[in-house]
This record gives sequence, C-alpha cells and structure tokens, in this order.
Amino acid sequence: MADLTLTTFDWVPEGPRGLVRDLRVRWALEEAALPYRVASVPFDDRGPAHFAHQPFGQVPWLTDGDLSIFETGAILLHLGERSEKLMPTGPRGRAETTKWVFAALNSVEMASLPWAISKFMGHPTDTAAWKFVDDFLKLRLKHLEPVLASREWLAGSFSVADILMADVLRVVDQFGGLTDSPACRAYVARATGRPAFIKAHADQLAHFAAADKARET
Repeated sequence: MADLTLTTFDWVPEGPRGLVRDLRVRWALEEAALPYRVASVPFDDRGPAHFAHQPFGQVPWLTDGDLSIFETGAILLHLGERSEKLMPTGPRGRAETTKWVFAALNSVEMASLPWAISKFMGHPTDTAAWKFVDDFLKLRLKHLEPVLASREWLAGSFSVADILMADVLRVVDQFGGLTDSPACRAYVARATGRPAFIKAHADQLAHFAAADKARET
C-alpha cells in the first residue's frame, strides 16, 4: 500500500482552529483506518513548492505514492476508492455518494460559507446584503431538512458525503444557524459524535497547539 501523507499548515491563528479543512481528510483517514502521516508547510511563507501542490496556496493536499491531490472533495473521493467504509461499492451507492459530495460543496457550502464568514467577522445583520445571504442559506436548509429527517446517512451508509456535509453544517451550527433545522442539527450531532471525528478534531487542535509551543521557543 502506498504511503499516504496529509499536508497542512504548520500553524494557524486561534480563530480557525478546528475548522481548517485538513480535518475532513483526517476524519476520512481515521474512519477507514488507513495509515498516514501529517506533514506541514509554513503558514506565513507560502513558496513555490507549496503552490506546485496547491495552486491557490491553501491546504490540505494528499500525496498517495506519486499522486498529489488537492481540494477536499477530490481527496475524499480518492480515499473512497480505497475503502468501503468511505464509499459503497455498488453503483447506486457510489452514485448517491458522489452526488451528495457535490451537493455539499456546491449547493450547501456555497450558501453557508458567506453566511459563516459574515458571522465570524461580526458584520451587521440589518443590511440588505445580510438579508440576501441569510435568506439564501435558509432556502438551502429548507430543502435539506426533509432529506436529513428521512435518513440517517446520505448514501444509505456513512460515507465521504457525510464527512463533507456534516463539516459544512457544523460551522453553521456553531453560529446558531441550525436553530430552525432540527434534522440538520441532529445529523451534525450524529456525525461529530463518531470516534473518528473526535480523534481527527483533537489531533488538529494538538497539531496547532504544538506549533504554539515551538514558536515560543
């Protein structure tokens, strides 16, 4: 089996910790019990070697032998090919997983990300711009709510689609955006209660905490 290496930042400020997207990949690797190591690149100095792997200067990326893959959706679909714990093997289950991967990243995160950023930045909520962002998210949640009320996991069994959708919704929930979406909230709680998420989250926090100590010395 080829070596898997997850690359993330060596350090980030306090605010985004627990939210950096290498968490999604850590989570998938823990669910599948795939052996991997974590490598770091400088947060403060993104050089040519970084951009060679990730053309936007972001993280994470995954190397699998001589393959280098960026974008969490692409990474998780790649890992899904390696483990039945991450993607069903039948054509229907694979199709369900794939379409919900894209739905999480395109339909839901497109609405959730500007909403969450506005909340994080403390932007005023009495403007026309905020109403547009808020209404857009509420519309997406309105359509997602009955889906999640009718099933435990998006593709029948837990898959990479759930890692992505739950992580997208988790940020909204942190800012109180799922108050009127009980099925979405219950889904996030189910997903983030899994041992693999708990370990991945703790590992990411520990990674950046260790970087704090290194910077102090």
